[in-house]
Amino acid sequence: MFGRYSERAQRVIILAQDEARRLNYNYVGTEHLLLGLIREGTGIAAKALQNLGVDLDQVRSAMEKTLGRGTAPPSAEMQFTLGAKKVMMELAIEEARDLGHSYVGTEHLLLGLLREGESAAAHLRESLGVDLEPVRFEVTRLLGTPMSRSQAPRPGPPPGEQGSAASG
Repeated sequence: MFGRYSERAQRVIILAQDEARRLNYNYVGTEHLLLGLIREGTGIAAKALQNLGVDLDQVRSAMEKTLGRGTAPPSAEMQFTLGAKKVMMELAIEEARDLGHSYVGTEHLLLGLLREGESAAAHLRESLGVDLEPVRFEVTRLLGTPMSRSQAPRPGPPPGEQGSAASG
């Protein structure tokens, strides 16, 4: 599953699992992915949010308050919700392709979360006023490759191709 993901993106997914366990959930949802992005804190996604004036500690606190503590007993096996799978396996990959990248980085996970429209993404948009297009613009600015979605190349690498781990 991680073949196309940068090291930081892989770390975000592992941190999302840790966050779910820490909060007593036996599944990983989009909320946990967002918490993983925040906890990783050094990738393009975190930098883009910070550059847009988003206080990551505030987002973390608000997300933890919204989620509350789960009641699940600790489990070695963590299932991903349909929303989390959609973000990781579909939307983030589409965002990478739209930006002409052969890998999935933290920036693509963030853009996928914002596109997903439920849970964590809805919280970001509604509570913090973070919209997809300003985040996409900031991501492309940080990457040094500003382009609009319509200008981005559509074809992507084959699904199993190993991507670069150079980015966030």
